[in-house]
Amino acid sequence: MAELKTRQTKEKVLDFIRAVTDENRQAECMVLLKMMKKVTKADPVVWGNGVVGFGVFHYKSERSKQEGDWFMTGFAPRKQNMTIYIIPGFGGYSGIMKKLGKHKIGGSCLYINKLADVDLNVLAELVSKAYHQMKEKYK
Repeated sequence: MAELKTRQTKEKVLDFIRAVTDENRQAECMVLLKMMKKVTKADPVVWGNGVVGFGVFHYKSERSKQEGDWFMTGFAPRKQNMTIYIIPGFGGYSGIMKKLGKHKIGGSCLYINKLADVDLNVLAELVSKAYHQMKEKYK
């Protein structure tokens, strides 16, 4: 079985954010860092090569023998967009999603071109609800 590439690292979160070359994206990272720390009350950790994750749970795949640790929510600054991880998916959040603003979704990923495109209070509500759903599921 292949080993997961996305796992916790020892890299300091602020060092990771300071290394983001686009100044606007770097500033957005700081906004998300502050917001996610507030709503999750979890310490951020750099995962793999580019995700800031909050919280951790251990999963076992129902379809294979794969298992491992994963973050409960997080974000990744990408060149094209900011990716925010809503691990339980978006099925139970249609009301929130309608109020969010301009975005795209795929699987458990929320893609936002720039934070100014969305309502940050609605985003905080979404992250908080999804995070606490994960906490409840994996207590």
